[in-house]
Amino acid sequence: MSNVRVHLRVDLGPGRAIGPGKVSLLEALDRSGSLAQAARDLGMSYRRAWLLLKALNEFTGKPVASSIKGGAGGGGATLTAEGRMLIAAYYAVQSAALSASAVHFGAFAPVRASAIDTPAHPRPKTVDASTPSGARKPALR
Repeated sequence: MSNVRVHLRVDLGPGRAIGPGKVSLLEALDRSGSLAQAARDLGMSYRRAWLLLKALNEFTGKPVASSIKGGAGGGGATLTAEGRMLIAAYYAVQSAALSASAVHFGAFAPVRASAIDTPAHPRPKTVDASTPSGARKPALR
């Protein structure tokens, strides 16, 4: 089993992108039946959720959710067929990208992060017992 993961964002032009955040919003809206509840579930403001939903509608050119005006029973929202197709398309592309990534990057996956020396995570300095009082010297690279 490979440790390869893919974080996908599909960008079709200025202001026309979909990634895990927008897909999560659609899924949360589908579960809760409410944009306000979906926003709360994801820890975002209602305005942010509304703007993301508006961007998704512009992305597809069609509504991805339909809303029911509030009233005695309260309002709500449901995904449209377009919204469901958008989620399915995103996951289909993500699955294909994951499969391709596992094939092409799988050989690199077993490398532990601690074995990689980056400026944010340099290798620790080693103690050399042959130097006076165990003074530190840089690790060999």
